[in-house]
Amino acid sequence: MNAPVSTKPRPIQALPDQLISQIAAGEVVERPSAVVKELLENALDAGSTQVSIRLEEGGVKRIAITDNGRGIPPDELPLALARHATSKIASLTDLENVATLGFRGEALASIAAVAAVTVTTRTADAPHAWQIVGSHQGTVSPSSGAHGTTIDVQDLYFNTPARRKFLKSEQTEYGHCAEVVRRIALARPDVSFTLSHNGKTIDHWNVSDMAKRCAHILGNEFAEARLPLDEAGGPLRLHGYIGLPTASKARADAQYFYVNGRFVRDKLLLHAVRSAYQDVLHGDRFPSYALALDLDPALVDVNVHPSKIEVRFRDSRTVHQFVFHAVQRALAQTSGSAPPPAAAAEVPQPAAPAWRPQQASFGSQLAPSATFSPSPFPPGSRYDAPGVAQRTDSYGALFAQREDAAAPIAPLPASTPASADPDEEHPLGFALAQLHGIYILAQNRRGMVLVDMHAAHERILYEQLKRALDASVDGQQMQVQPLLIPVTFYADAVEVGTASEHQETLQALGFDIAVMSPTTLAVRSIPTLLKNADAQTLARDVLRDVREFGGSRVLVERRNELLGTLACHTAVRANRILSVPEMNALLRQMEQTERADQCNHGRPTWVQLDIAALDKLFLRGQ
Repeated sequence: MNAPVSTKPRPIQALPDQLISQIAAGEVVERPSAVVKELLENALDAGSTQVSIRLEEGGVKRIAITDNGRGIPPDELPLALARHATSKIASLTDLENVATLGFRGEALASIAAVAAVTVTTRTADAPHAWQIVGSHQGTVSPSSGAHGTTIDVQDLYFNTPARRKFLKSEQTEYGHCAEVVRRIALARPDVSFTLSHNGKTIDHWNVSDMAKRCAHILGNEFAEARLPLDEAGGPLRLHGYIGLPTASKARADAQYFYVNGRFVRDKLLLHAVRSAYQDVLHGDRFPSYALALDLDPALVDVNVHPSKIEVRFRDSRTVHQFVFHAVQRALAQTSGSAPPPAAAAEVPQPAAPAWRPQQASFGSQLAPSATFSPSPFPPGSRYDAPGVAQRTDSYGALFAQREDAAAPIAPLPASTPASADPDEEHPLGFALAQLHGIYILAQNRRGMVLVDMHAAHERILYEQLKRALDASVDGQQMQVQPLLIPVTFYADAVEVGTASEHQETLQALGFDIAVMSPTTLAVRSIPTLLKNADAQTLARDVLRDVREFGGSRVLVERRNELLGTLACHTAVRANRILSVPEMNALLRQMEQTERADQCNHGRPTWVQLDIAALDKLFLRGQ
C-alpha cells in the first residue's frame, strides 16, 4: 500500500455556506428518488389532495412536482430555501411530537445546493402566484399559476459532477423514483397522484379507499389473496392488509409498513411480521403486506436517520409483541371455515406436470371398495349430483372412524347435515372421490373443492402438536402412547449420548427413549397424536434436532420446525387410499383448524372452483 501523501497542516476555519450546503446535500440528496421523496412529503404536509410528478431522464434532468396545497406566502419564500428553516417545528417539544412527514428544514436548501431549483407558489387568498429561482438569496417575483406549489428541480448534480457519475442508468433511477411514489401513494388513498416520465403518463391513481389503492399498486394477485387486519390495543393500532401465504414472493419487494403514515424499513417491525408468518411460510419465501401502525408521536422517534426510513420506539418490546400477535391472529383465521381466498372468477389453467399423463377418467384411481356419499343438496337442484352412486344411508356414518382404518384421522361426533344448510355448517362440503391417491374431490354449495390430503392433514397434526406442547408447558400432561413392544434400533454414540443427556426435553415432547446399550436405543412411548407414525424415524428426527440446537432451544426457538417435521412424517401419505368417511372426517377437521388454508410450508391445502367458473370452462350459457 502507498503511504499517505503528506500535506501542509491547515488552520481551523469556518466553511463557506455553499460548501456546508453541499455537504448536507450528500446526506439528503443521495439520488433523484430522495428528491422526489422530500418534495412529496412537503406536498402532503401542505394539505394537498392532488399531486403531479413529472420526471425526465430518470429524474436527473428534471423533477417537477405540482400540488394543490396551501402554498407559501411570498414573504416566506426565501426562508423556504434557507437551511434549517421550517414551519413544522419550533421547539424541542415539537421535535419530540412530530406529526408531519417533513420537518428537518434542510431538504429544499440541500436540493438547491446541487441543482437548479425554481419554486412557484400561490396561496388561496393571493391574486397571483410568486416565484423564486436558485436559492434563498434569489429574488421573489410575480408569476402565474394555480393555487398550490410547483417545485421544479433541473440538472441534478450539475455543480458536483463527481456525484453525478455515480448515478445508475436512466431506467434504474426512474425505477427508484417510481417506487418512492408508490410507497407514498399507498399510504394516502385520499390523495390523487399522477406520475409521468419523459412526457408520458405512467401511472395515475384517483382518490379511493385503501382496498382499491392497495389493489392498484400491489396488483390483482395480492388483492385476491389478502386478509384485512384492523386491531387496536392501548395507544397502538395496526391496520391494512396482509397477503395469504399463497401470495408470498421470492423477493421482499411487496412489503409496505408505515408508522404514523411514514414508510419505514424498521428491523423490529420486519422481524415481528416475519415471525408471525413462520408457521405458514416456507423459509425462502417472503410475505406480502401493506400495514400501517398508528401511535402517539411521542412514543416514537423518527429523527434517528437522515432519510427518516428508520424509527426508534420508546417501548420496542411492546410494539413488537403487538404487531406479532395481531398478524398471527389474522393468519390464524385462514381455516377451512373461512371463505375461499380466491373465488374462481377465472378458471386457473396450470400446466400439467410432464411426469403425470392427463386422463379423461379418474375411476381407475379409486379403491375397488370405495363408497360414495349422497349429495347433501336438494334433489333436482343445480347443486345436486345425479350419477354419483348413493350407497350411504346416513351422513352420521361419515364421521365415524372405520375400525380397520390404518390412517390416523380422528373421528368427529355424528351429525346429520340434511336438517341445516350444509354450506353454513360444512364450508368444505362432502367428499365424492379421491384423485390419483393425492387429492380429495368434494362438493359444496359453491361448486367443487379440491383438497391436498397430505398437506391438509399435516397442518391439522401440526396445530394439534402445538396445542399439546403448549398445554404441557402450562403444567398439563401431554398425552403419550406407550408402545406394547418397544421399538429398538441401532444408534451411534452421538445419538445415544443425546438421548441420555436430554431426557427431560424428550419427555416434554412426549418421547420416552431409553438407552439399552452403548449402541442401542429403545422407543418406549411417543405422543398419542403420532401413534401411527414410524417410531424409529420420529426418534431419530427428535434426537437430531435436540443435538443440533440444544434442549432449551428446541422447546423455544426451534420447536415449530421440529413439530412441523413430526407432523409431516405422520400425515397421510400420497397413494394411501382413503374411504369416504375418512375423507369427510379430514374435511371436518380442516374446518375446525386454524391456518388450515396452508400447510406448514406455505402451500395451499385446498382450492375452490365455483359453479360460474365451471360453467365458463364448459362454455355453458354462451
